[in-house]
Amino acid sequence: MAKQEKTETSKDKATPDIERISQRLDMLDRRLDNVDSIVTVVAERVMKQPITLSVTCSKCGQKIEIALIGSEKPSR
Repeated sequence: MAKQEKTETSKDKATPDIERISQRLDMLDRRLDNVDSIVTVVAERVMKQPITLSVTCSKCGQKIEIALIGSEKPSR
């Protein structure tokens, strides 16, 4: 009987830990949803206009320009 009491108390202690982990996973899920929304908005803005990146080579000093041209996605 003593062993059964020990297992019951260990289960009682594990329950708050599981609830805390569940809450943290929910919080992480909400944060990832927010990040996804922000990235989507930025990508949509980028696709509306051309972007030029200028990079300078650290060895020779030559400038390299990279142009990105996108088209806006059709709205649903």
